[in-house]
Amino acid sequence: MKTILKSVGCALLGCMATFPVKAQQKELYPQLEGTSSLVFVAKDKNQDWVGVFEETQRPHFHDPRAPRFLLTDQQGRFALGIGGYARTTMSVDFDGVVNSLDFVPALIPQPGALAPSSQFQLDATTSTLFLKLVGRTRHLGNFVVYSAGDFRGHGKTFRLRNFYLSFLGFTLGYDTGLFMDLAAAPPTIDFQGPDGMTFYRAVQVRYETPSFDGWKAGIGLENPSVAGLPARDIQIGRQRMPDIPVYVQYAWSKLGHIRLGGICRNLTYENQQDNDTHSLTGWGWQASTTSSFGPVQLYGQYTYGKGIGSYLNDISCLSVDLVPVGASSDRMEILPMQGWYAGLQYNFSKRVFASATYSQSHLFSKQDFAANNGTQYRRGQYVVANVFWNVCPNLQVGAEYLHGCRHNFDGDSRWANRINVSAQYHF
Repeated sequence: MKTILKSVGCALLGCMATFPVKAQQKELYPQLEGTSSLVFVAKDKNQDWVGVFEETQRPHFHDPRAPRFLLTDQQGRFALGIGGYARTTMSVDFDGVVNSLDFVPALIPQPGALAPSSQFQLDATTSTLFLKLVGRTRHLGNFVVYSAGDFRGHGKTFRLRNFYLSFLGFTLGYDTGLFMDLAAAPPTIDFQGPDGMTFYRAVQVRYETPSFDGWKAGIGLENPSVAGLPARDIQIGRQRMPDIPVYVQYAWSKLGHIRLGGICRNLTYENQQDNDTHSLTGWGWQASTTSSFGPVQLYGQYTYGKGIGSYLNDISCLSVDLVPVGASSDRMEILPMQGWYAGLQYNFSKRVFASATYSQSHLFSKQDFAANNGTQYRRGQYVVANVFWNVCPNLQVGAEYLHGCRHNFDGDSRWANRINVSAQYHF
């Protein structure tokens, strides 16, 4: 009994102990200066776990910061972080609406659809929870097991966003794809972000080299996701090859780099009439950068390719990786497409920063695709301007204005405007 009481007492003392450490900060987004607390529960607290969590911090604006609570084992070789953020966003659409919680110009209602002029929404489904296990082993070196999710599943149920194991440069599991640059994405309250930005998640195996004089590279195998428009006797299902993304990056500082990437994919469809399988080769390339000049941070990305609609924010809503050849063809083809954005962020102080970004995505026609699909999306525009205030080290509030426009192949255009206001508390 004494042993049990002694153990419980030690655990309670560990939970009550508070250690002042430097607050985890994403270098791109200034945070309020001050201290934060990491609560350790362990016999041995000599390991520098704070540094390990900072080194493995994900760079995307919507990814959570380092955890506030850590549990370590008795030997100090493993640490489990528990954290996330609670977030509520209020949005008001006016002079046109978007049929989505996110601002997606491709989802602006088209002629013949019910299109109210205004809309009010409250959303808390992007609130995030995560578990992060880091450890030091003899054979695997430092490794990370990371799991995170939000409540964007059907009926506001929990949805997995990341679940992977990373060690010795290898990553295995479900994560954001390698054919994208998280660190070059602009800050937005809008959870999806610019319409021309590449963003997707996939089950994958990838390898990324250590940084050498600022240089690093990566290559991966990703589970393919192919979506196409309906065609006669065509079925799109089983895929025979993984998607293969690669990149090379040069960084001259923590806040500046340039990255060149590419992807190759095999898009397979089945013709049920002749019981045969056909394949087309999709490909894409991408250049992205971010750079700091005093209080100014610049962002930019350009992507072009064929059959890569699943990777571009706006075009991923259209299912145009494969499209029919002709009005009722039993053959499929791939279309050229592009997306880009450019923006800047200005850091007024440790507490306040603002940003503005312009983006476009473009689906190009091939043969008679435009003539047979006049109401199909051809081009989208996305404009965002926002300001964020770090009220305290863990609380951030923000407001932003968004303008979007959808242009169809038949010349019809529709637009929408939105005001977002959000409050986010990290824990």
